[in-house]
Amino acid sequence: MNNLMDIHLQIEKLQKQAADIKAREFDKTVQDIRAKMQAFGITAKDLQTVKRGAKGKKEAAPKKRISMGATKNVAKPVAAKFRGPSGETWSGRGLTPRWLATLLDQGRHKDDFAIKS
Repeated sequence: MNNLMDIHLQIEKLQKQAADIKAREFDKTVQDIRAKMQAFGITAKDLQTVKRGAKGKKEAAPKKRISMGATKNVAKPVAAKFRGPSGETWSGRGLTPRWLATLLDQGRHKDDFAIKS
């Protein structure tokens, strides 16, 4: 296998094996995805990327519809606790936003961006 031709032949063989495996498992994977989408009530629209508003900020994802007359406790929005230098806000819940993570990596402290009430 010291020869470049041998390596190219092995690459072709492995790519063919990968294509065969993908072809065999494709239909099963699609069926699994469809079953999970149906179980969780996910639609193709739910899978679309998040739209961006006029200022380039992410808009809130559309609210999920509740079927069969079920009621759901909807959490109220939480007030922002942190504000970034460009006006970005964060409630302090969930993942740390990129703008804050970048500033923390630069040695800044989260308390520097706390909104004083």
